[in-house]
Amino acid sequence: MLSIIQAAGWPIWPLIACSVLGLALIFERFLALKTARVAPPKLLDEAITVSSKAIPTPDVVNQLAQSSALGEVLASGLRTVNSNPQCSETDLRAAMEGTGRAVAHRLEKYLAALATIASAAPLLGLLGTVIGMIEIFGSQAGGGGVGQAMGGGNPAQLAHGISIALYNTAFGLIVAIPALIFWRYFRARVDAYLLTLELASEQFVRHILRLRKAVK
Repeated sequence: MLSIIQAAGWPIWPLIACSVLGLALIFERFLALKTARVAPPKLLDEAITVSSKAIPTPDVVNQLAQSSALGEVLASGLRTVNSNPQCSETDLRAAMEGTGRAVAHRLEKYLAALATIASAAPLLGLLGTVIGMIEIFGSQAGGGGVGQAMGGGNPAQLAHGISIALYNTAFGLIVAIPALIFWRYFRARVDAYLLTLELASEQFVRHILRLRKAVK
């Protein structure tokens, strides 16, 4: 591997940096987008059960908010009712939607960076290819120009220029393809979570409204 890096020349170092950054982002997103940390399957039912007879105490609401992203959204609705028992349905929905937007922003964190790596890596590989070709023709410029560059000249310099071009092209694709695959995977995962949060929030709003009417 070290010999390949040495043969590819300096243009490969930005690609190596992109690969390290991409791996770090992928690992971080795998941890952050676990189902247990975003939308536990039974959390909505548990929240409805806990608040079936009365609005829970602030301590219980805080525990719900700290459990997951979905819990944070649901807890925002309970906090709104706790702070203002006479709040309107519009205010209740606005509070939960505001928390939902903040949660959505966190779920989408670093996805733009991963998409940028997927887009930039092939261009960096192309840059290395161009630099390699420049070295090929530049090294032969003093001995016959383009014609000699393709048919004669210094074989070592010619091989070195070709190796830079090919190694950088290949490495750019090696970095870009996994980054693109994982970006699409995480994008779909976030979209699915956002739909789950939206549906759960709507169901929980109706539950809170029914509870408030029953208490009255």
